[in-house]
Amino acid sequence: MGTMRELKGAPAAERAVRVDLAAAFRLAVRFELHEGVCNHFSVMLPEGQRFLLNRYSLHWSEVTASNLLTLDAEGNILEGEGEFEKTAFYIHSRIHLAHPRAACVLHTHMPYATALTLLEGGRLEMAEQNALRFFDDIAYDDIYNGLVVDAAEGDRLARALGAKRVMFLASHGVIVVGESVAEAFDSLYYLERACRLQVLARSMGGKLRSVRPEVVRTAYRMMRDDAPKYADAHFGALKRILEREEPGYSR
Repeated sequence: MGTMRELKGAPAAERAVRVDLAAAFRLAVRFELHEGVCNHFSVMLPEGQRFLLNRYSLHWSEVTASNLLTLDAEGNILEGEGEFEKTAFYIHSRIHLAHPRAACVLHTHMPYATALTLLEGGRLEMAEQNALRFFDDIAYDDIYNGLVVDAAEGDRLARALGAKRVMFLASHGVIVVGESVAEAFDSLYYLERACRLQVLARSMGGKLRSVRPEVVRTAYRMMRDDAPKYADAHFGALKRILEREEPGYSR
């Protein structure tokens, strides 16, 4: 096991990725997207041979840029102290390997999205503007196979994800991927907002409104075209809040 370099001695690109991932953990706590110490986020480092993962047993409010673990594809800890959660490795490593576009992989049991995974045939309906962000960009894994404790199950999930940005895991939670931490977190945030609205609307017992298909497609294209710019602005604003209120996250 390697020992952690002082973060200030890390290359600038690696430091920036570490700070962004640490910010995502802290922000997930603020938005109640986390659960215990058993969910996990990861991001590939710039050279693409190693990835960062949260250390097992840390509450997400304790995660910092310097206490993230650096792993390789075989599960060797190259930098950092402690251990990683087994299912975290098999979910994240196999998705990173299968999908280079998935530079950042976020897995949570966030409540409203997970609630939809408990329904037979549960789907995020294209009934509201936040949901339209994810039109034709969600994979649904309708088979719950238990804990992901080997490469075969990790590979199955990677295949089920395919080219999509979001995957609902039956009776489990969600996975969101992105080309950057900012893009992945922005998607995670708005996915939970969309799911919350649908759970609330369904609780009132009425029928969800339908949105015309041509409007769905047009709105989706417009939001996807602007997604990287918007995600960077959104995530940057959230990081400024952290800098004021929780500056220790970036150390």
